[in-house]
Amino acid sequence: MSDEFIFGWHAVEAVLKQEPARLQQVWIQTGRQDRRVKTITDELDSLGVPWQEVHRRELDRRVGGVHQGVVAQVGESREWLEGDLMAMLEKSGQPPFLLILDGVTDPHNLGACLRTADATGIQAVIVPKDKSASLSPTVRKVACGAAETVPLVRVTNLARTMRALQDHGVWLIGTAGEAGATLYQADFTGPVGLVMGAEGKGMRRLTRDHCDTLINIPMQGHVDSLNVSVATGVCLYEALRQRLA
Repeated sequence: MSDEFIFGWHAVEAVLKQEPARLQQVWIQTGRQDRRVKTITDELDSLGVPWQEVHRRELDRRVGGVHQGVVAQVGESREWLEGDLMAMLEKSGQPPFLLILDGVTDPHNLGACLRTADATGIQAVIVPKDKSASLSPTVRKVACGAAETVPLVRVTNLARTMRALQDHGVWLIGTAGEAGATLYQADFTGPVGLVMGAEGKGMRRLTRDHCDTLINIPMQGHVDSLNVSVATGVCLYEALRQRLA
């Protein structure tokens, strides 16, 4: 188990709430004396987690992103694997609702997808081990705490995992600009996995071939595609609308 840094108030608060045992040290920018800081430092004191106020330069030195005045050193989070996913689905009393991201390499997009996944009730986000952004401090920051609540399952063979999900009764809906059916014609009410492709290139051929059906997002303007995190949000909220109805 190695150590890593997280930064941003939402990310630190999420670890404090979900996995406080991972916290090892917290640094807060000198000069902040608001209620949010008081609440967090009181909780850190109660847990016996050391913290200190430091100049912004010290925070800048530790992380490369916009830290918002707080950085924490934490123990490495658990890595979710294919076997964990199947066990999770077996134990769940709800119909599977999954998000599969094929080759999303931009950490900001992965973080945004995790945030929307949390908001819409996704049970797990599945990514390939290769050609995918890792769960980095930037991803955690952009996810605003969702990286601590939504399992990110990294699988060696995405096509094999998709076949296993289908054997489990999960209907896989992929997105492709040339698909004949639209998002609003798809049925998201049962056990379902939404499959999104990489930035620019879309899904790989093998991933596309393993989808049960393909849909497109209707586009009325001059642009021909959406950012993958925006497209994911559009699709997941249509799915949530159907599932709530």
